[in-house]
Amino acid sequence: MAVYTRTGDKGQTKVFDPKTRELVRISKTSKKIKTIGAIDELNSFLGISGNLTDVQRDLFTINSIIAGTRLSFTKQKTKKLEKQIDKWEGELPVLKNFIVYSGANEATHVFYARALCRKAERALVSYSKVEKVKPEILTYINRLSDFLFMYARKINFDAGIKEEVWKVKKGR
Repeated sequence: MAVYTRTGDKGQTKVFDPKTRELVRISKTSKKIKTIGAIDELNSFLGISGNLTDVQRDLFTINSIIAGTRLSFTKQKTKKLEKQIDKWEGELPVLKNFIVYSGANEATHVFYARALCRKAERALVSYSKVEKVKPEILTYINRLSDFLFMYARKINFDAGIKEEVWKVKKGR
């Protein structure tokens, strides 16, 4: 079977219609496809960013739901992220300032993944203004950015790399 189908050559793609449960064509510029694309971009980058396969699987599920499948997504996914965030918060120095997103190579990748997550969240929130999005999905994506921030900090901490506090330079 060929990877290409030529069906998207005119700027449209297929998704499930939630009412008819049939595949329908929609524009690749729709909010739905922009949201799926932003989440896919994050998911792709997470492959570079470390051992985050469970998160990647969650993002595939979220995109499938947005595309119209009837898969479920539970609050337990967010609870799992929160449990890990709480663990790291107990291990890491308390932050009193903004930090510069730097450090170990893996940490900078995860900081970048966090920025992609926030971009995906903005697309998801925008999409939720025109189509119903399960609250569990909105919460998960929001919490995922916190998770990625803490994960990057943990990577730097474990590598013995001190966080650089952001300060406004005088005269700027």
